[in-house]
Amino acid sequence: MNKIINPPKSEWSELLKRPTQTIEAIETTVTSIFDDVKRNGDDGIKRYTSIFDGVELDEIYVSDNEFLAAEKEISSKLKDAISLAKHNIEKFHSAQKTKKIIVETIEGVECWQEKRPIQKVGLYIPGGTAPLFSSVLMLAIPAQIAGCNEIILATPPNKRGKINSAIIYAAQLCGVSKILKVGGIQAIAGLTFGTETLPQVYKIFGPGNQYVTAAKQLATKYGVAIDMPAGPSELLVVADETANASFVASDLLSQAEHGVDSQVILVSTSKSLLKNVEKEIDVQIAQLSRIKIAKQAIKNSKLIYIENKEVALELINEYGPEHFIICTNDNEFYVTGVQNAGSVFIGNYTPESAGDYASGTNHTLPTNGYSKAYSGVNLDSFLKAITFQKISKKGIQNIGNAIELMAEAEGLDAHKNAVTLRLNSLK
Repeated sequence: MNKIINPPKSEWSELLKRPTQTIEAIETTVTSIFDDVKRNGDDGIKRYTSIFDGVELDEIYVSDNEFLAAEKEISSKLKDAISLAKHNIEKFHSAQKTKKIIVETIEGVECWQEKRPIQKVGLYIPGGTAPLFSSVLMLAIPAQIAGCNEIILATPPNKRGKINSAIIYAAQLCGVSKILKVGGIQAIAGLTFGTETLPQVYKIFGPGNQYVTAAKQLATKYGVAIDMPAGPSELLVVADETANASFVASDLLSQAEHGVDSQVILVSTSKSLLKNVEKEIDVQIAQLSRIKIAKQAIKNSKLIYIENKEVALELINEYGPEHFIICTNDNEFYVTGVQNAGSVFIGNYTPESAGDYASGTNHTLPTNGYSKAYSGVNLDSFLKAITFQKISKKGIQNIGNAIELMAEAEGLDAHKNAVTLRLNSLK
């Protein structure tokens, strides 16, 4: 890993760059596939699935027989683990429900807010080098709790045209009955426009590589909402001399193994810890089955020494990590001071893996610095807040004159007249 000692603030912008291509660099590819799918529907979907996934699809949807087979292929121990994770995720997201808010702002003027589910949602589940069945739980569970009417799951097939059994099992467990054997840009395009067999959705959720992220952003130009720009995974750990170096190294590697474009950063006020973590990474990485991927990601990653915690916190907020682990003798300082992070993990016994799988929080989080403006997926991601108001005769008399004066000042005569007519009728 690259080691940097007390970098000046003037270098932070360059130092904290992610190892990702710009949207402009891949926009041509994404746009051309979108245009093709828009024109040719299912044929375009199948063509790009053949090109990118190496399989000719006869059926775009997972069949009933495949649902039955998937359940039989999952071990009872894995089923129990998925069940535990499902319980915790349901518990945490159910607690996010809010009641209707009713306020009488002035006598005779009653205003309230109610939440309604987004009717049609598309859930994208990466399936390339690591089929993320855990993402099914993270997206389908809050969608079910919110009450979304139509939940469509899209995930890339393998070269035999099959979907990972754990993905199918998790989807079925969460009430998802429609699974598309489609991944990548073509999946996002299909959900954006709809095809002969794919439904058009109102909002698309889920993580993905740089191309999927760019495709989701392009979808917004066609009136489809997205959860957030969620690209290659990243982690920042802040740790001092009190941290366990082997724990820190394991957390860094757990994110590094996601993909070659992942990034992990360790910020520390202790030079000795940096040295010990570096040694531990060399030991632990040799034992990983995804060592080639992890090694490539480590090349994109950094060990940064900062003299004091105040400057360290400033750098962390400037980076805005997707995942943020705190292992110091003053955790509360960072917990209180962090402004930009997708999800925070506190203490030596809170690995980022817990949030990825079973603690209950959602692992679909903003990357690439978007945590400065975006939240991670939560129950509200699947809901819309609609405001209502009901005004009585007394109410229109109480606010009518103010409305007339404001409308007149803006030169909107019809707005004023809509109130004047009602006030005159009460004289």
